[in-house]
Amino acid sequence: MVASPTGSGSRPTAGARFFCTAGRGLEPFLMREVRARLAATQVEYISGKVFFTTCSDLNMLKKLKSAERLFLLIKKQFPLNVSSVSKGNIFNEMQRLVNDGPESWLSAISIWKNLLELDAKKDKLSQRDANPLKRKVEENDVTDPKKLKTEQMQELQESRECQPEKQMEEETAKQGDFLMNREKSQEAFQNEVVKAADDPSQKDLTFRVSCRCSGAIAKTFTAQEVGRVIGIALMKQFGWKADLRNPNLEIFIHLNDIYSVVGIPVFRIPLASRAYIKTAGLRSTIAWAMASLAEIKAGAFVLDPMCGLGTILLEAAKEWPNCHCPQRVSMLLFLTFHLGKSLS
Repeated sequence: MVASPTGSGSRPTAGARFFCTAGRGLEPFLMREVRARLAATQVEYISGKVFFTTCSDLNMLKKLKSAERLFLLIKKQFPLNVSSVSKGNIFNEMQRLVNDGPESWLSAISIWKNLLELDAKKDKLSQRDANPLKRKVEENDVTDPKKLKTEQMQELQESRECQPEKQMEEETAKQGDFLMNREKSQEAFQNEVVKAADDPSQKDLTFRVSCRCSGAIAKTFTAQEVGRVIGIALMKQFGWKADLRNPNLEIFIHLNDIYSVVGIPVFRIPLASRAYIKTAGLRSTIAWAMASLAEIKAGAFVLDPMCGLGTILLEAAKEWPNCHCPQRVSMLLFLTFHLGKSLS
């Protein structure tokens, strides 16, 4: 199974083939989600993975909540036979993942590049729309030295009187800077990738191979050995350069007794890593799945008395913004009031 060919636009003509990794037992949630959120077709799953076809762009793909990571599928085929074959023959079978059907690799790279290009164009448009507002504010901001000195003295006095509030503001600013830096690094990475992939020969494309082996093949080869074999095959076939620290492209390979899967991670940061969750608690994918089971409607109150770090409430508030998710103190007051009312 290979990625679908692309047309002249920035989206695949017949949809691209993706797969997501999912926690144990979350595959049914993910299958329902990709159908509902992405209008996905050809949805199927194996343990820990869900495969689907969609024409959605990166902004829509980022909204998946029950997935751990998202990959663009290059190949999915039967497992390698390691029972009674020599190591040399097994190495040749591994290299055939690259050498057999190189057009599937080039097609997947083209789809991957087009997805990143479309996302980069949208970011530039949003920044261009925001810049006139920024310039207008800066033009209207006329500073007077005496006024500035007076304001600085007032700010110093206020900072001494309201130190706790200032600390909260600083923490909020740090969180904002963290999110901004995260977005900028992702944008810079995408620009570098698009520039490297624009070369018709793709000689400037750098890569690394991440392997996961389980079952019989893990008893014969280590993940490092498999990665080395695949890496050499890619360099010979396409002329790419290996870069283990900061590559443009990462190749993911999973070999076990059931299947052999090759894909490209679409995002550097896992989908399960939520920017709005600052302290790790219940796994975000599990929290979202639990909230989805409640069938939350607009205007409903979502109560979690033993909320801990409140991960379920966070996921519910983010996914269903029209519902009410009270914090712990107000939640206890709410429960106390209604329990007392019912007892009386």
